[in-house]
Amino acid sequence: MELFNSFKKVKTLIPIVVQTKEFEYYLPEELIAQTPIEPRDSSRLMVIDRERQTIEEKKFFEIVGYFQSGDVLVLNNTKVISARLPARRAGGGKAEVFLLRDMGNARWEALVKPGSKIPVGSELSLSNGVKIHVVENTPDGGRVVAFRSQEEARAALNEVGQVPLPPYIKATLNDSSRYQTVYASAEGSVAAPTAALHFTPELLESIRQKGVDIVFTTLHMGLGSFRPIKANTLETHTMPVEFVQVSAEVSDVVNRVRKNGKNVIACGTDVVRTLESAAAADGTLKPFCATTNLFITPGYRFKIVDRFITNLHLPRSSHLVLVSSFAGMELIRKAYAFAVGRQFRFYSFGDATFMV
Repeated sequence: MELFNSFKKVKTLIPIVVQTKEFEYYLPEELIAQTPIEPRDSSRLMVIDRERQTIEEKKFFEIVGYFQSGDVLVLNNTKVISARLPARRAGGGKAEVFLLRDMGNARWEALVKPGSKIPVGSELSLSNGVKIHVVENTPDGGRVVAFRSQEEARAALNEVGQVPLPPYIKATLNDSSRYQTVYASAEGSVAAPTAALHFTPELLESIRQKGVDIVFTTLHMGLGSFRPIKANTLETHTMPVEFVQVSAEVSDVVNRVRKNGKNVIACGTDVVRTLESAAAADGTLKPFCATTNLFITPGYRFKIVDRFITNLHLPRSSHLVLVSSFAGMELIRKAYAFAVGRQFRFYSFGDATFMV
C-alpha cells in the first residue's frame, strides 16, 4: 500500500489548488507515541536533505553537527497553561471547561463539555469555589466564559487546572513538565511546541558553543491548528488566529545572520509561521506583535527560514501541509514512508525531523 493516497510533485512557485486528500496517509496506531523518550535528546532524528533528495536516520543529539558558526536557532518560548478545568453544573452534573484564549477582562474563549447541556447563561463551579459564567457562543461551537475577576481566573488555572494533552495520547503523563520545553516562559498556549521538547539545556549549550545564536519568539498555540483540515481543498481552509511576537532584538539577529549568508534555523512549524508572518516583502524580518492566521501551502515563497526542525505530523493537518511546502511533496512522501518503515514514533511525543 502506498503511504499517501496520491502525493504529486509540485514544481510551480505560485499558489495552486491542492486537494486536501493529498495529505492523507496510512499510519499504524502503534506508532503514535504515548509517552516521551528519556532523556529528551535521545529520540530519533530523520534528516531530510532537500538538495540531495536524501533521507538519513540519526539521534536527536547529533543535530549539533549540522549547525555552523554564525547560524541562528529560533525557538518558541510559549508555555502551556493548565487549561483543562474539571467543573460541576448547577444541577451537580460533571462538566469541563477548556480555556483556549485569554480575551482580557477575566473573559476567555473556551470549549465546554457537555456542550448541549451548557448553554449561554449557565454557571459552572470549580472545586476551589471559583464560579465560571457562560456568556456567549462562538461561531465554531465554543463559548466565551467569564470569571468574576482576573484573580479568580488565575486561581482556577493554578489550583484546579490540568495540563491538556492531545486526544491521541491515552497514557497518563506522570510529569507534566515533559509537555513543556526546558525554556518555556511566556504563558498562553494550550499545546506545546513539540519539536522543541527534544532539547535539553546541555544540548542548547553545545549549540551555543559552536558560535550559534539562540533567540526566542512567541506564538501561543490553540487547538485549531492541530485539528484535521475539513475543507476539500487547501485554498478553502482558514487557519485559526494565534498571537505572535517577534522582538526588535530577534529581528536584528536574524537580519544580521541572513546578511552574512548563514542559516536561519526554525524549531517547529509554529516558529516558521511566526517568522514568515513577520517577514517584509524584501525578505527582512520586522518586529511584530499581533495575530496571524498564515497558512503556508505548496507554492509559498519562504522569505526567512532556511532550515527547520519539526516532528512527524497528523494526516490532513496544516503542519503536514507546511513541511510539504518546504521540502516538496514528493520528498515528504518518501520521508514519511521511510519513517513508517523504520517504525519511527509519531506526533507530539514522537521522533523529530530536520529539513536542511
